[in-house]
Amino acid sequence: MTATAWPPTVAVLVESVARLLDCNERDAVLGDSLEAGEGPCQALFSILGLVLRRQLLLWKSWRPWLAVFVFGLPSTTLLMYVSVSVTCTYDRLMGFHYGHWAPTGNEGFALLACHIFLLIAWSWTSGFTLGSLSPRTLWMNAVLCICLAFYYADHFRIYSIWKVSPFLFLLPAIWGVRQGVRTLRLNLGPAGLLAASMALLMLAAWTSNALWIFNWLLLGPALYLLATARRSRSH
Repeated sequence: MTATAWPPTVAVLVESVARLLDCNERDAVLGDSLEAGEGPCQALFSILGLVLRRQLLLWKSWRPWLAVFVFGLPSTTLLMYVSVSVTCTYDRLMGFHYGHWAPTGNEGFALLACHIFLLIAWSWTSGFTLGSLSPRTLWMNAVLCICLAFYYADHFRIYSIWKVSPFLFLLPAIWGVRQGVRTLRLNLGPAGLLAASMALLMLAAWTSNALWIFNWLLLGPALYLLATARRSRSH
């Protein structure tokens, strides 16, 4: 339903906020606002209040808390470090030198390729877990993760790197979120293959002293997807 009684710009804003509601509820709320003769500002605040109440009800479940505080925020922090490490390793292998410490060791091109694959896999599985675990609170989880990412972005200014380097994980993470919202869970075969491949490559990097110990936490989303696939298979 289009709020034709309001100015076009305001109507677009109100309808954008209303999209956070379910389709049937959105049409009913917009229709009631028009029939009651509410002004655009009054309608906007009424819809915002309804959206917030709906969101607070969703957070009574354990799923949003697990999504953001166990997977979302920790993965965002670690993936930023991995993105910077991949950038610095690539620059070092290309002949660039740093006048101070940077998160890169003595990795060669083989380990760099391993880290690039792991960065994509870690990012995708983290995004898929966020999208499938709590899709209805996804926008709030995304806001929290983005705020954390920009907060930590200042920390990486000490390195002579591209400004976008800490955000290399975003594209595969967004891809994973979209897939997670659509499919909700992986089948057991793909989930097992993905988790096993990631674990083997992480073990190879670990034995070569090229894996930060905290990066093992990034295997958590893949193991969660494997566990949900097994539970779905058993049911």
